[in-house]
Amino acid sequence: MHNKTALITGASSGIGYETALGLAKKGAEVIITGRDEERTKRAVQKIIEQSNNSRISHYVADLRMVESARWLAQTILDDHLRLDILINNVGAMSEKRIITQEGFEATWALNHLSAFTLTYLLLDLLKESGRKSAKSRIINVSSSAHKGAILDLAEVINNEKPYEKWRAYGQSKLANIMFTYALATRLEGHNVSANCLHPGVIGTGFIANIGKIERLLAPIIKIVLTSPEKGAKTSIYLASSSEVENHSGNYFINEEPAFSSDYSYDEDLQEQLWERSFYQGIMAFEM
Repeated sequence: MHNKTALITGASSGIGYETALGLAKKGAEVIITGRDEERTKRAVQKIIEQSNNSRISHYVADLRMVESARWLAQTILDDHLRLDILINNVGAMSEKRIITQEGFEATWALNHLSAFTLTYLLLDLLKESGRKSAKSRIINVSSSAHKGAILDLAEVINNEKPYEKWRAYGQSKLANIMFTYALATRLEGHNVSANCLHPGVIGTGFIANIGKIERLLAPIIKIVLTSPEKGAKTSIYLASSSEVENHSGNYFINEEPAFSSDYSYDEDLQEQLWERSFYQGIMAFEM
């Protein structure tokens, strides 16, 4: 990994941090993002100390705002000559409906729309880096919470139905997977792969911070939670292992290919999602 550059979103803590640390230990140049300047700078310093790798840098970006994803993509293009690995890791669940200044529901904007926008705007750099050496890799961190979800594009775009946090989260994680499959199809013939994964139910404070019931149940839930270190293993594997160099358009659990929900394989809906995401994340800002 010494000649590789990786960008990991939401890596100031949790599985994003552990993913960054794992790739840094393998010798990669690692770029992380976070919302808070001081917290993200501390994460960089810890990664440097724990990995003995000084090629760690950061950008501060609130990816609940699509404009921040656009800014981040342009800054990466300005500052870096190559990008071999993009890990769209950042994600959260809003306990109540929050509409951003751009008019998007916050869970949808953070978990899917900013990831789509960042990836789309970095595709040329990823393709060029893939031509120079081994295949570049795009990795989207999804969740088993996508199972049972139905992607209602009218709901996520117009915010018409009463808000239900688990439904909103499940739809955004389903979108991660469907975006990955549509992206992999578009990348055929290029030296770039696209895969997604379920990291496990991670004990990072996520459960305790999203609602009253979850906070009450947190001590019990923690018994069966996966540690951030274990949760990062599949992301690190997909970013670095030669075993998956030629895998694209797959969903992984515990470093193994797995089946996502039947619904996620609907190619017509994948295309509808792509078109709507392109309009919201790319075209709307260029009009």
